[in-house]
Amino acid sequence: MAESKTTYGARTAITIDPSSLGASSTFVAGVESAEQDNTTDLYLDVLVEGRVTGHASTAPTVGQQIQVYVWGSNVSLATTAIDVLDGTSSAETLAHVSVRDSLRLAASPTVTVATAGLTYYILPFSVAALFGGSMPKFWGLFVAHNHNGALAAAQSNQFWKTGITVTTA
Repeated sequence: MAESKTTYGARTAITIDPSSLGASSTFVAGVESAEQDNTTDLYLDVLVEGRVTGHASTAPTVGQQIQVYVWGSNVSLATTAIDVLDGTSSAETLAHVSVRDSLRLAASPTVTVATAGLTYYILPFSVAALFGGSMPKFWGLFVAHNHNGALAAAQSNQFWKTGITVTTA
């Protein structure tokens, strides 16, 4: 009798660079990741995790947040962009809050202690769960924050993905 097992792929970096990212009170100014192509990966789900470090010398205010959003699409953003999101790792400012609200909020670590230079951990979350249990063909991240001051420098590629498939033996 064949047995199906969950198989986890290698943990790989997602190209995204929130280094020195400025604050956005409405979370519309942030950075997008490089597009992730699930038409070649063929994952049933992907776990995403990461970390973001606050400004080295400017303490945030308790209650401020870093927000991590996920976009999904059936076509590559190189073909059909979502507002300014084009699937290229870069700084972007969404046209308005409604565009941000069309993305899926995946994580929002909140400042609980006003200390400069803290690292905020984004614990693993399921991309498929954000889209009704099915992986989009193409997807990516958008990260924004409302801390006092910019985020720390030199923190590119601090997000990772682990693909999940099923194997039958």
